[in-house]
Amino acid sequence: MGLWKKLTGEFVDIVEWLDDTNDTLVFRFERYGNEIKYGAKLVVREGQQAVFINEGQIADVFTPGTYTLETRNLPILSTLKGWKHGFESPFKAEVYFCSTRQFTDIKWGTPGPVTMRDKEFGAVRVTAYGIFSMRIKDPATFIREIVGTDGNFSTSEISSNLRGKIGMRIKEVMPETGIPILDLEGKVMMLGEMLVDRINPSFKEFGLQLTEVQVQDLGLPEEVERAIDKGGAMRAIGNMQAYTQYETASSIKDAAQNPSGTAGAGIGMGMGFSMANQMAGAMGQGQQPQQQAPQQAGPGVPPPIPQAVQFYVAVGGQQTGPFDLAVIQQQIQAGQVAKDALVWKQGMAAWTAAGEVPELAGFFGAMPPPLPPQPPQG
Repeated sequence: MGLWKKLTGEFVDIVEWLDDTNDTLVFRFERYGNEIKYGAKLVVREGQQAVFINEGQIADVFTPGTYTLETRNLPILSTLKGWKHGFESPFKAEVYFCSTRQFTDIKWGTPGPVTMRDKEFGAVRVTAYGIFSMRIKDPATFIREIVGTDGNFSTSEISSNLRGKIGMRIKEVMPETGIPILDLEGKVMMLGEMLVDRINPSFKEFGLQLTEVQVQDLGLPEEVERAIDKGGAMRAIGNMQAYTQYETASSIKDAAQNPSGTAGAGIGMGMGFSMANQMAGAMGQGQQPQQQAPQQAGPGVPPPIPQAVQFYVAVGGQQTGPFDLAVIQQQIQAGQVAKDALVWKQGMAAWTAAGEVPELAGFFGAMPPPLPPQPPQG
């Protein structure tokens, strides 16, 4: 009897897990030969569950609390072993502790762009990124389907699989929402809730629960972002004439900062002016005011105010304008309009070099002559 007590005293009598990590999902309680003393204490803390496995088969699952390991507390394991009440010999069983707390800040992202159809921009390719949170909901299923015999299972071993499930499912969810591209960023909370509802069944198959999905960033193609920015500028300006002047000033500023690219900048500016004129014409199509015959000034009636002189300028083989004298002067000073650049205004018979037009010739006279060549250094 004394030898028996000595032998049984060597078996473990407290089974517990003190987790000092932030990413461990499952921990197997280690004991040589998996021998646990009959009557030992099992301590399961809040945020944990303990799973007993006997000969590869799940026997019992314990929720938070303190238990004395006896036959009456191990009904399934007792049945498997064929124990009778009062059979007090040590038994062999593997004990897996599962952390049931939430694991947060796990990153996810779409594996590739999601194609969405938008009424304003047409087909647009969108990417999405964020984080998600999950927990173990059914420890027995999780061990059976995922963990197996892994004695220390962390989030890194399954996060790639879970990220893939979220990334692929959002590629289905986003086009179905029907949310306009411009409104997507304001609907990220709704997107996250939809993802939780759609993906939870897949997580449940693993014994997991998806508790939250955060959509933190949405990526749009650069050309769509530029179109959004330009559309906002146009709406803020309010009319196409002011928008044309805005584009002119922007092109002149860019050209002045890049003197070596004068020709290319001029062509780009010309194309921008041409596009702006086409847009203005399209918006005003069908709304052209009828020209009225000039009224004869009668006694006591002042004559009409003369219109400001405006010129068209040929840039890169394309017609741009019309521009008033102030804009033409800025272009000449920026080097965008040379003396031999062709210009035309109403009343001129043909396109003429800018330097030969009296209204413009004075602008060129104010420019300094080219610097003389430097003598070679001795």
